[in-house]
Amino acid sequence: MNINVNEYKLPMDKSGPYGITVGPDGAMWFTENRGNKIGRITTKGEITEYLLPTLDAEPLIITKGIDGAMWFTEYKANKIGKITIGGKVTEYDIPTTNAGPYGITLGPDGAMWFTEITSNKIGRITVNGEISEYDLPNPGSFPSMIIAGSDGALWFTENQGNRIGRITISGDITEFNIPTMASGPVGICKGGDDAIWFVEIMGNKIGRITISGEFTEYSLPTQNAKPHAIVSGKDGELWFTEWGGNQIGRIKSCGEIIEYQIPTIDSEPHGLVLGPDGAIWFTEECGKIGQLIY
Repeated sequence: MNINVNEYKLPMDKSGPYGITVGPDGAMWFTENRGNKIGRITTKGEITEYLLPTLDAEPLIITKGIDGAMWFTEYKANKIGKITIGGKVTEYDIPTTNAGPYGITLGPDGAMWFTEITSNKIGRITVNGEISEYDLPNPGSFPSMIIAGSDGALWFTENQGNRIGRITISGDITEFNIPTMASGPVGICKGGDDAIWFVEIMGNKIGRITISGEFTEYSLPTQNAKPHAIVSGKDGELWFTEWGGNQIGRIKSCGEIIEYQIPTIDSEPHGLVLGPDGAIWFTEECGKIGQLIY
């Protein structure tokens, strides 16, 4: 496969771009963790930035909501934020103090579902800003990223609990133990095969779990690759970032893995998304947005 990687430098050095999603306007929207901004980049590489109202909010994961706005977590500010394509920002306080909001996704019920790392909860927020919270069964689970599954439930990683969790829209929770000990699951997505795929940042593997709870794991070729986020591609394959390996990885449903080097050394890739142009767009914490064309 012939691939080409383009990189676009952000105006502020080391602004810490982290999460990324596709907006209804056909542009990619991303968080700037240290820059305290939400950024927007077109498929031509044109960048716009919007400063957040709350100082040092530490925005992390971002995704599109049913209302056409982009919703994101503010880890340090303890808020859920949303931004319209016009740049208007609204923020909602989370009831639990120091909840540590991290992952966020659109649920099948039209609400946004998010994880609370430090308070050990899964949260739900409606488009009107009404928040509900659900306690996890086991303390110290460290729920991280979350995604809607093909079964109408939400699936999430438990980074310290070493489990994959499932929560229904009514709040019923089920947990599945990952075969590899202390694997450190983080990123998660729904595959084209309707299974749930996830990365193991400490186990150095890509994992797959069916909606019935059956696991398969695939070891990465690069040692200490530290896979971070994962997303479905356009041909049934999955793409993931390697924070430690400085690579973008690709895995087929059969388990075959290919890795592609990022031009910038120590770029620290984190979030990634399939763009409307068919390319994989990803954030580089060093202060760039990457585009992998294949």
